[in-house]
Amino acid sequence: MGVLDGYRVVDLSIAMAGPLAAMRLGDLGADVVKVEPVSGEWQRHAPAGGATGNRVNASFLSLNRNKRSLAVNLKADEGRAIVHRLAATADVFLQNYRPGVAERLGMDHTTISGLNPRIVYVSMSGYGESGPYMSRPGQDLLLQAMSGAMLSTGREGDPPAPAGTYAIDAITAYSAFEGALAALLHRERTGEGQRVSVNMLDAAVAVQMQELSVFTVGGVPQRRGSEPHGHTYIRAPYGVFATKDGYLALGMPRLDVLAVALDLPELAGMDGDADGHTRRDEITAIVARRLPDRTTAEWLEICARHDLWAGPVYGYADLVADPQVRHNGSFVTYDHRTEGTVTTPGFPYGFSATPPEVRRGAPLVGEHTRELLDELGYPPERTAELVAEGVLACED
Repeated sequence: MGVLDGYRVVDLSIAMAGPLAAMRLGDLGADVVKVEPVSGEWQRHAPAGGATGNRVNASFLSLNRNKRSLAVNLKADEGRAIVHRLAATADVFLQNYRPGVAERLGMDHTTISGLNPRIVYVSMSGYGESGPYMSRPGQDLLLQAMSGAMLSTGREGDPPAPAGTYAIDAITAYSAFEGALAALLHRERTGEGQRVSVNMLDAAVAVQMQELSVFTVGGVPQRRGSEPHGHTYIRAPYGVFATKDGYLALGMPRLDVLAVALDLPELAGMDGDADGHTRRDEITAIVARRLPDRTTAEWLEICARHDLWAGPVYGYADLVADPQVRHNGSFVTYDHRTEGTVTTPGFPYGFSATPPEVRRGAPLVGEHTRELLDELGYPPERTAELVAEGVLACED
């Protein structure tokens, strides 16, 4: 039994942010019904990294566990009626359609809350549901670029570089997840449902609360230096440095301690809080010249002895094999109906009484259509007729 056991979520979202938010609700025990076209959700046909799988690609599988699939044509009157009937039984309704699409399909907040006033309706968008950018495509890379974050790292003159993960998608997903949980808590206290609006632009701004406040409140300009640096608003040395056999991440060490650990007496008299910013390039260059003298393992041992913040730079193979990752159970392994035994990232939280779990892998298109229509009271013969008419799709 999970924290959200007994709650139902209707998930009409596509791509990453919406499906990830809905999956997290499913991980906590909610019955998540993924409503997708009879041909299947877009992510089924656009495998990230080219990992196609047998019948479910890795990217879809990673974002849609703990869900049931209802494959339905929302352009058909009875298709919309089925989803309306489902929404009347639900606690959360989540969609990330382009502006105007939910209204055209009859899946907007006014319609859904009219059917179920207690429902928590989560609407996700790229830039907001009004304003000059409302019709722009909300895509992770585009929002990373617009967020300003790309110019907080690296070296002046170098091209801005995106993060090594779909950062804005993930941040937006967790904003929607958090908003849904908060609105459910409000409903438990008052009996009232409500609309929760989340957009990628606001999520990208909000997650930079420290950096942007340094700029807006402190008036400190965002300036990259002539040496590579991990973040414009953090004192040097801060970043990734080449060693004799690889790389070392080094974060905000005390300069007097670092001077001893690295045998760099020129750092000993510097003030970390003042010089660490005003002489950032100089400090970075000094450290960068020293670290290739030893291996990463040697420097890690030295840094640990001096209580300096340092760590290795991993690739995915290193990450998966790491003893702390294995100890934490950061990945989960389970059997999937068509993909066999799979290993994917697990859960970002733990509960002593109601731990999250994988109850089912990502569904096939319409794998649960008959099951869900039966729960909604449709006779089997009518479901069969709707399948034949193309209103529904089933995985037999």
